[in-house]
Amino acid sequence: MRKSIYDLLSRKGTCPVSMLTAYDYHTACTIDEAGIDMILVGDSLGNVMLGYENTLAVTVEDMIHHGKAVCRGAKEAMVVIDMPFMSYQASVEDAVRNAGRIVKETNCQAVKMEGGAEYADRIKAIVQAGIPVVAHIGLTPQSVNALGGYKVQGKSLEQAQKLLSDAKAVEEAGAFAITLECVPEALAKMITEQSKALTIGIGAGRFCDGQVLVYQDMLGFTNGFTPKFVKKYTDLHAIMLQAFRQYKEECEQRTFPAEEQTFKISDDVLEKLY
Repeated sequence: MRKSIYDLLSRKGTCPVSMLTAYDYHTACTIDEAGIDMILVGDSLGNVMLGYENTLAVTVEDMIHHGKAVCRGAKEAMVVIDMPFMSYQASVEDAVRNAGRIVKETNCQAVKMEGGAEYADRIKAIVQAGIPVVAHIGLTPQSVNALGGYKVQGKSLEQAQKLLSDAKAVEEAGAFAITLECVPEALAKMITEQSKALTIGIGAGRFCDGQVLVYQDMLGFTNGFTPKFVKKYTDLHAIMLQAFRQYKEECEQRTFPAEEQTFKISDDVLEKLY
């Protein structure tokens, strides 16, 4: 049975929630089989799937395309899909229309929006339309230019107070969960204790109600930069590179395909060919 927002909220303060990104059918199937509670179709697909420098170029169509595949693969995990840059910033009407389109065309269970109090009216309207919302505060990648880069948020008194206010605003607007990205652990703990919503941390320490990671990061898909908050559970880059190199070598040496990878035809048939 698919997990509901009520299933997840009932675990606040007791059993932490697990969440991973997915962008395709096969990965969603595997994550679902592992028993992960939530799958996020993140606009991070712009970086890890499409090769963009950041998430700003991702479109609603991109999210729907990948979201459909993930929703076909996930049978028990709750699927949450990011609302990409400029799909909700301009107006409440845009926000509701695009959230509705994403849910209707993908069959996901919730949408996620970056931003705090300034977008509370969008969250409220989307929730009133019957669509669950995950809020996202702290480091918000869609605002990377305004933030001056990918930096920890909430270290100063002013920033910390704003994050507390943002968390309260998005919860009051109806968000059932709040993603906290790159937030000092003690501040994330305070937000978690003050909020009835689930807090889901990514670089926000040990005391959130759940954790989320980009699956390519935790599997070591690349040998490039790894954020401090990421734990690599394996090194798929090295494993894949070794396999690809071995395949190349066997192709060149004609050791692949071997006899066991080929199909037969009888000599009688061959003799009658002309």
